[in-house]
Amino acid sequence: MLDPDNILNNILKVGFKSQVADLGCGTMGNFSLASARLVGSDGEVYAVDVLKDVLSAVEERARTAKYSCLHTVWSNVEVYGATKIPGEMDFAYLVAVLYQNKDHLSVLKEAARLLKVGGKLLIIEWVPKATPIGPAVEKRLSPETVKGLAQQISLKFVQEFSAGPYHYGLIFQK
Repeated sequence: MLDPDNILNNILKVGFKSQVADLGCGTMGNFSLASARLVGSDGEVYAVDVLKDVLSAVEERARTAKYSCLHTVWSNVEVYGATKIPGEMDFAYLVAVLYQNKDHLSVLKEAARLLKVGGKLLIIEWVPKATPIGPAVEKRLSPETVKGLAQQISLKFVQEFSAGPYHYGLIFQK
């Protein structure tokens, strides 16, 4: 449904030596692993999730692929200041994460906190209409809602794009 390589390489422009935080990486860790390929051995990728079994699965996939730049971090991204990552990130991702949380603003604040000035936040969410797959429509956030929340914490809107048949993407800058 999503093409992480295309999104990260051609739209977000994640490059060699970048510092990346994938917040709510999920069991497959697709965006984390794609990032590890792009940043190379001189970059760092932090795959963050609240579920330890998810992190174990991502660790195993990274070990199999020999991505020494990928590190897992156990954290609740709804809690401001909880995510312990060294340094400031060039990029942070929230891929199909906001709809799963109750406190959307806190999640955005935590993502923004991890970014360096000029760093970019990638948000991918389900389109706000009924689709053959995905969460209930009432759990989905419109792009306008996400933009409004981001504006509250002084994130600058950069770009909106189609992330696939059922998702939209937004890029913000700190």
